[in-house]
Amino acid sequence: MRAAVKDHREDPPTGLVAALARARSPERPGPDTPAGTAVRPWPGPPCRIPEAGPADLDLRALLRLSLAASDTSGRLRPTPSAGALHPVDTELAVGTGCSLPPGRYGYDPLRHRVHLVGPPVDGTPPGVTAALSVTAQRTVSHYGHRAWPLLLLDTGHAAAALLLAARVLGAGQSDVQIDGRTDDPLAVVRIPPPDGRSRRRPAETEDPPTPADLLARRSTPPPLPGLPPRDALRAVLATAERSGDGGLLRWCTAVGPPRPGLMELTPEGTTLRHYASGEARPTLAAWAANQAWLADAGAVLLAHGCPTDADTAHIRRAHLRAGFAVHLAHVTALRQGLAARPVGSWQQADLGAALGAAPGRDWIVHALALGTRHADEENFT
Repeated sequence: MRAAVKDHREDPPTGLVAALARARSPERPGPDTPAGTAVRPWPGPPCRIPEAGPADLDLRALLRLSLAASDTSGRLRPTPSAGALHPVDTELAVGTGCSLPPGRYGYDPLRHRVHLVGPPVDGTPPGVTAALSVTAQRTVSHYGHRAWPLLLLDTGHAAAALLLAARVLGAGQSDVQIDGRTDDPLAVVRIPPPDGRSRRRPAETEDPPTPADLLARRSTPPPLPGLPPRDALRAVLATAERSGDGGLLRWCTAVGPPRPGLMELTPEGTTLRHYASGEARPTLAAWAANQAWLADAGAVLLAHGCPTDADTAHIRRAHLRAGFAVHLAHVTALRQGLAARPVGSWQQADLGAALGAAPGRDWIVHALALGTRHADEENFT
């Protein structure tokens, strides 16, 4: 699906491979620049989303549970975003069986309204197909040359949010396309109308989230102290691995005392095991743009891979999939009673080299800081 407006994004000026190499370097971003508008300037007047009929896909609820801002500032949204800048733009191709008439719509998450941007495309399937692209300026304004990995991670989070909302609403089998082959859109999520069958599929090992779970998810402000229970860590790791595109990424968790080190799931996925010893969290804090609080987090879930020689499609796919999986793991963590905060900016974070392997093969791509809520409850808003 082609976007209706083409000047909404900025490609990395020297290519994504070079952009990622520079983002991973110790070079610091320059001063902030203007972020531009918080919402893409869709043509036409804004329209309310109608109520859904008994057999329709409820687009009002779908977007409220996935992408809509909960206040007029635009900062409070259900999907994490670096700096709360929210660069992801959503165009909807609506087919039959939805609460909107068939057509192409741009979504405004601040007003929770849509703009009709064109008639339906021939062959549009029933339900809704959401094409996700980015307005790079919003993130570049603060993060400069570190922006492009963050833009991809944000898009993966948005795709996961749409998938979770579809599950909650009992939609049919959704299709998430985050293979990294295209840059516009970066991701496509196709959601069919409800199929009347159980919302829980056999592959799922935990109850699906509720609407309240999705509306309550937020990135916990630091600090995030307290080592989570092993069962909770296992559940978070298992969610990430199920969602992480097979061997594209590896997953582990850095923990502190009493046995500091890196933990991973056993091959059968039933328990955790240590595979590296030693306190890693202070190093992670230095690698994560010197976020000192990370050294005292209860645990840190890590997605790692994406070698230095990865091509553009591999870079896109790894970062999109990491954002997607961390979002699902984030919701699992919150449902386990944990505090959680995604961490997306990483410099010189060559985890493989730090563990004695060949350099440039195993970089940290994304992370989720975890803690318990036993300390300073008033900090966790």
